[in-house]
Amino acid sequence: MAGWLAALTCAAIGTTAVIGSPLFARGYTVLPAPQNVSLGQKDVEFTRDWRVTLGPSVAPTDVAVASLKEGLAERFHLKLKPAGEDRAATRVVSLSIEPGSVLISQAADRDRAALAEQACRLVLTPNRVRIIGNAPPGLFYGVQTFLQLLASRESSLKFPEGEIQDWPDLQLRIIYWDDAHHLEHLDVLKAALRQAAFFKINGFALKLEGHFQFRTAPPIIEPYALTPAQLQELTDYALRYHIQLMPYLDAPAHDAFILKHPAYASLRAFPNCNYEFCAVNPQTYDVLFGLFQDLLDANRGGKYFVLSTDEPYYIGLAQGPGCDEAARARALGSPSKLLADFISRAAAYLHERGRTVLFWGEYPLKPEDIGALPSYLVSSETAGPEFDPVFKARGIRQLIFTSTQGEEPLFPDYHPLPPADRLHAPSGAAEPGRVAEIFGAVSSPEARQRADLMGAFVAGWADAGLHPETFWLGYATGPAAAWHPDSAGPDELMKTFYPLFYGAGLRSMPRLYELMSRQARFWDDSWEAAPSKARTPIFGYSHGIFNPPRPAEDQTLPPLPVPWPDGLKLNTDWSAASLRRLELARRFLAENQELLGLLEENGPRVRFNRYNLEVFLSVGRLCRENLELLLDLGRIDGELKAAEGLAETAPAGALAHLDEALDLARRMRVRRNQAYHSAVATWYQSWFPRVPAANGRRYLDRVDDVKDHRPVRTVDMSYLIYRELLYPLGEWATGTETARNQFAQIHGLPARHQKLEWGNTGR
Repeated sequence: MAGWLAALTCAAIGTTAVIGSPLFARGYTVLPAPQNVSLGQKDVEFTRDWRVTLGPSVAPTDVAVASLKEGLAERFHLKLKPAGEDRAATRVVSLSIEPGSVLISQAADRDRAALAEQACRLVLTPNRVRIIGNAPPGLFYGVQTFLQLLASRESSLKFPEGEIQDWPDLQLRIIYWDDAHHLEHLDVLKAALRQAAFFKINGFALKLEGHFQFRTAPPIIEPYALTPAQLQELTDYALRYHIQLMPYLDAPAHDAFILKHPAYASLRAFPNCNYEFCAVNPQTYDVLFGLFQDLLDANRGGKYFVLSTDEPYYIGLAQGPGCDEAARARALGSPSKLLADFISRAAAYLHERGRTVLFWGEYPLKPEDIGALPSYLVSSETAGPEFDPVFKARGIRQLIFTSTQGEEPLFPDYHPLPPADRLHAPSGAAEPGRVAEIFGAVSSPEARQRADLMGAFVAGWADAGLHPETFWLGYATGPAAAWHPDSAGPDELMKTFYPLFYGAGLRSMPRLYELMSRQARFWDDSWEAAPSKARTPIFGYSHGIFNPPRPAEDQTLPPLPVPWPDGLKLNTDWSAASLRRLELARRFLAENQELLGLLEENGPRVRFNRYNLEVFLSVGRLCRENLELLLDLGRIDGELKAAEGLAETAPAGALAHLDEALDLARRMRVRRNQAYHSAVATWYQSWFPRVPAANGRRYLDRVDDVKDHRPVRTVDMSYLIYRELLYPLGEWATGTETARNQFAQIHGLPARHQKLEWGNTGR
């Protein structure tokens, strides 16, 4: 072995210490960081003079070969010729499949055969790059590593001399793509699969709900929905990139998309709640098995199915002529046993058809009832010291569940907002930020010791209506930690992501992400929560049923005062009550200017995923519109006070201030609609439109009776400005104009008649 291979750098699996990546220390970015890296002293130049050779087990049509060629062309504008076209070629990239070439050392996953299929070896010398996979997936991942290694140095592409041996710590690295409340175009979903494969993600759990054309349930199909042929096409495309496309269906809870329809209302556990199926109604299983089969038929070649038994809060509680779960729960012994019975029956249908079933084993399931579950299940989460050893003893393998986003709107909390910058005091412990949170969950030594792990599941929820483009930082870094948990900490993972996802040469990307996080968090924090007058009440929550149902919550702001005609007197001081809100808004407006400047500056520089920054820009503008709205409300309040001060001495001047206040409100509407339509136009580049009807189908506008999902508040995209549409600025303008005209009549001044259509989102 050459001298430069003598020092082998290897991070030990299963420890809490993060050693750091030797490649990153050398200035190279690879995500996930490889397991074993030995580096020489030289950096080797890579030019179009290099050639590609294939071993006897590698077909020219193999995706690894195509990916190498496409990656070199797309990322570096290089096109290499096969070595056979240049007999004198002395520098070659050789691709080969050699079973057993990489032996798996330490790993949390006990299935060494599954890990070995994904293992690869790269030997990097000045005249030859050997990329060797134990099997086709390993060869493909070796190619991704090489493409990521190539870096611009001194006006040329270079890679480091050395050797890499690599394999995953966990065999499955799944991201959850939630298309429940929107649907991407097929080519966008394919691009997402390619992006996932680049980061060695090999599971893509796709939640479609009504965005799939179920043969057995036509009423639930939404205006735009994937056909079975399109889902199969997507499945085949994923398989080419060594990704399992996993159908995802909720049951028995989270099923408002089905149970809101009159055709299925009889299957509800509670007549007045569309959230949960009746687990003892035989027709429930008939419907679910039909939906399962429709998805299976359009997902041929897939191995997995996500049966999301998430949050079945009320199973075993219903008792009535339409559904008596309580009696069945008593007969079995508890709601936990009824849930175990439901999971077993539903999973059996999928298992008998060759699928590995991923499920959620959580409340009200109890550890003592895990033994009633079939051992072929895979739990999509670790659940702590009371559950994990019991799952392990039962033979149920587990995934580590984490999320790149939860309930936060507009943008994930990659960088938490400190208490000093918040209007409302946070509760609980300090937030670490999403990437640190993901890293902590996935690299947890406790989970590795307690559970029989086989993967990680990184979710990004559509519940708050975010654009999935905002999820990629977590989508890339979470699976990277699942591949090699001890090689790099959260900060290095993020800094590695930026040049790989966007290209080198962008300015201040860590700051840009920090500003995006701060702006989105203040967007949410800057309004107040209040009982909703616009939506139906909430049936219950995680700990029980509300009796009677409780009002949902909407966001609002203090209303502006309407002046009295007599002296234009005001009964409240809006600015004094909003002093802290306005102070923060001014501070965040300056930050927004910095953010928009970075986005505008980096837009022309970005080499890959330009659309991602376009989405960010639309979010930044929505945040700016909110800040300007808050400050303009303060200005309106100032104009009202000025009018009050001049009412007795200068009536015409007082009217001028009132007119300016009313004109400000009109300008606010124009600015709001501009930001809204700009965001819609940007997001609809990748999404089908959210419309009440299309393609002979209609969207049934009913909210979830338990889960308050922001996108379900409106049929169209106006959920992005929903709270502003509810704010009574139109009523204020009408009242203020009436008072103004009465005051004008008293003083012989002209009237004003300009109705503010605040709720009109037209341009």
